[in-house]
Amino acid sequence: MHIRRAVSADAEELCSLLNEIILAGGTTALETPLTAAEFADWFINGEFPLVCHVAEHDRSLVGFQSLSVYGDPPKGYADIATFARMSPRISGAGSALFPATRAAAEELGLEFINATIRADNVGGLAYYAKMGFEPYDRLIQVPLLDGTPVDRVKKRFKVDAKPSPASPV
Repeated sequence: MHIRRAVSADAEELCSLLNEIILAGGTTALETPLTAAEFADWFINGEFPLVCHVAEHDRSLVGFQSLSVYGDPPKGYADIATFARMSPRISGAGSALFPATRAAAEELGLEFINATIRADNVGGLAYYAKMGFEPYDRLIQVPLLDGTPVDRVKKRFKVDAKPSPASPV
């Protein structure tokens, strides 16, 4: 698997990958599909993204991971987003992406990487725990577009922290 920085030309393929996840439901807080232009703005070259990496396998983009500063995060924090292709599923994309994201966070002088994960996203919660993220807060009963309340678990990774023994980084 090859990891590299995302470029604007990746937006269409990555947007398709993300929209498949959004339409499947149940794992991302995003509920409305994006256009390729919106995707590029949100994750690659807009006002808020700091860096976005892609995972390539057999000339196909199989996942991406971004750091951004949307909203008003505490000083030294950036938010992470991680998405991997659902079909065909390629194992290990998230684990392969995190070392590049972590290195970028160090270069940017970040203190923490924040992950806000739906409490019903068992795979996402496990992934961030495996990468060494520690829980520190919980947002209670945040409503989805249909009104269904779903908690959000906030986990953070201390950028200068040593990787845990279970982490591949």
